Amino acid sequence: MILGGTKGVGNEILKTCVKKGYNVSFCGRNLAEGNKIIDSLQAENKLYFHKIDLNTIDEIENFYKETIKRFKKIDALVLYSGITPIASIVDTDEDTFDSVFNVNLKAPYFLLKHVLKSMMEHNSGSIIFFGSAHMDYGMKDRAAYALTKSTLYTLSTHIAHHYAQHGIRSNYVVMGWTNTEGELKLREQEGISEEELKREAAEALPMGRMLNRFDPVPAVMHFISDDSAMTTGSLMRITGGEYI
Repeated sequence: MILGGTKGVGNEILKTCVKKGYNVSFCGRNLAEGNKIIDSLQAENKLYFHKIDLNTIDEIENFYKETIKRFKKIDALVLYSGITPIASIVDTDEDTFDSVFNVNLKAPYFLLKHVLKSMMEHNSGSIIFFGSAHMDYGMKDRAAYALTKSTLYTLSTHIAHHYAQHGIRSNYVVMGWTNTEGELKLREQEGISEEELKREAAEALPMGRMLNRFDPVPAVMHFISDDSAMTTGSLMRITGGEYI
């Protein structure tokens, strides 16, 4: 189960899961986009798309219920969706604050409310949080975003500690500066092209380049698989050295 999955790294995770023969439920705001992904992968029996706007939790429970209805259980939950508004503390208005907290924190929290119950019934499950290198302090104009990502880490370790007795593990992947569609669109609004962005990242990141959509996928697949059966409460940085 992926919170997201239509774009960026979440979409690459979905594709990799399908290649491995996994059933996957994923979600997004655009039904046509979800159906297009299913058609392109020729995996109608393996995929389920749920239309949802994560600014509210109205469809969260239905997303969970439909996933269980189709696939019976949830072996792994990848919490990928997130938004990154540009706003420092002094520039943040209430709508921006509410939106980033709704999408980045409230939606995952209430999806976990349902998914954890199912995983507890089966005494197994893997939860993968997508964090950010901003989680510790981050850029000045990503204040609310940084708060949500650091709070998700607290939530991950909370689950790792309190639900291990149910065979549930929870791990946190710190994703660095990545040329996802959202990042490119954000920079375009600032008048920065993709090539300019890559040059800027190459100068700023210790490992000399920004991440691509594929870089975080192997770590996520490891946490999904039984290879990580005794790994919980961990934090893995896939950041190219950013903010270390």
